[in-house]
Amino acid sequence: MPLLSTTDLKVHFPIRGGVFARTAAWCRAVDGVSLSINPGETLGLVGESGCGKTTVGKAVVRLLEPTAGRIEFEKTDITRIPPRQLKPHRRHLQMIFQDPAESLNPRHSVRDILEEPFLIHRLGDRAERRQKVARLLDKVGLPSTAAEKFPFEFSGGQRQRIGIARAIALDPKLIVCDEAVSALDVSVQSQVLNLLLDLQRDLGLSYLFISHNLAVVKHMSDKVAVMYLGKIVELASSEAIYQHPRHAYTKALLAANPVPDPAAARHRVFLDGDVPSPINPPPGCAFGHRMKHPQYDQSLQSNPQLTEISPGHFVQLCACCTPAPATPDVAPPANHE
Repeated sequence: MPLLSTTDLKVHFPIRGGVFARTAAWCRAVDGVSLSINPGETLGLVGESGCGKTTVGKAVVRLLEPTAGRIEFEKTDITRIPPRQLKPHRRHLQMIFQDPAESLNPRHSVRDILEEPFLIHRLGDRAERRQKVARLLDKVGLPSTAAEKFPFEFSGGQRQRIGIARAIALDPKLIVCDEAVSALDVSVQSQVLNLLLDLQRDLGLSYLFISHNLAVVKHMSDKVAVMYLGKIVELASSEAIYQHPRHAYTKALLAANPVPDPAAARHRVFLDGDVPSPINPPPGCAFGHRMKHPQYDQSLQSNPQLTEISPGHFVQLCACCTPAPATPDVAPPANHE
């Protein structure tokens, strides 16, 4: 049974103009995303900048209000419930933000930052909160003396550890990691990633891991969803995505991923055209439209949808981006007469 699932999730932002600031158009940041995350599982969400990854993460934890669709958490529809009823669920839905310097209040000490979740949910007295803060700092590899300091006194990696400590304070079940290591030095990234894996093992966490770094996603994820212009174009296990990609956009992303051996032979895929605007997305296959594929017109009639092509492997099928595999020639049976 999925811990979290979204069905045809849409988040559209109004574009206002004119003297009376009326809605002139809509930015379709997320335009029909369906995915699920099981307990203890990590789902990687990848795609170019501006494809809607972060908007999905914020909508899942209800930092943004969905325009349409459905969000279910632990069998409860949380799509439209009011803040008072949502509060108990927020304990189990947390988020780690991309920039630790911006996500931590510079006027608060680390103790104030880590005690705030307990105060909001009215958990424990002063002594109990102090003990919990000390345990949280120990879990993320920071000394207990860090509680009396302020965020500006720490490095970027240490600030992100404080953000992780705040996210796990209330024993959540799902954490949305929004580019959690992209703002860190490469040497620090591996330490924070290993910390996240250790916490997942020890606390039984599930992650929605949002990133544009395909190597990091491969290291962290059980399943991977590839997103383009507000839609999922391919969803499968990490092994299937990296070993047997089917959608042309997935293949292009993997071809652009750097490899550690400069002498290794690589098949480069060069993308033509520009990413279409989410304000006025093209009909049919958006990636085929960008590539000006000769079979793009066929996608106008088919309205590409995610289709399960093998157990657990879903692809947005269309003539231009996911051509049917060639049928191998079958040799006639041997004549033994």
